[in-house]
Amino acid sequence: MRIAVISDTHFRQRGPALPPLCDHRLASADLIVHAGDLCDLHALGSIRDIGLPVIAVHGNVDDADVRAQLPRETEFDVGGIRVAVVHDAGVAAGRLSRLRRQFPAAGVVIFGHTHVPLIEQGADGFLILNPGSPTDRRRQAVHTMAELIVGPGRALRATIIPLDAAAGTSRQND
Repeated sequence: MRIAVISDTHFRQRGPALPPLCDHRLASADLIVHAGDLCDLHALGSIRDIGLPVIAVHGNVDDADVRAQLPRETEFDVGGIRVAVVHDAGVAAGRLSRLRRQFPAAGVVIFGHTHVPLIEQGADGFLILNPGSPTDRRRQAVHTMAELIVGPGRALRATIIPLDAAAGTSRQND
């Protein structure tokens, strides 16, 4: 199963469009996960209009309508792996162990908020993933999203995908 992961799209501030490569990756996935900061229901609707299942949580800049429709955090199962999604995973120091305690049944936690793409994996295989942002790179070199592949036997591969034309290669957990 191919899961396209985005966060921090901030549509109200950054316009209503995603980069073309991001649109392509979303449309070719089996599932879309958005880790918060859409801003408004129009933005959520544009993601849902792609026509694929969407799992999303609200973030700190989402308006009241989005907060009323989306949870603060959620968990779901895919390919025998429990995936948790939350917008703000807190400070970087101790994040991996803190998220492991917060979501003890999860094999993966997806989060956003920082706009800093990250793949971090513990010795036990527990994985945390931040896709960065496809629309608001802040101090990052490029706009990014992520892809999570769940294969046979609970095999898991996470990749950060640069979305800008001059961007370099992707990063993976190996």
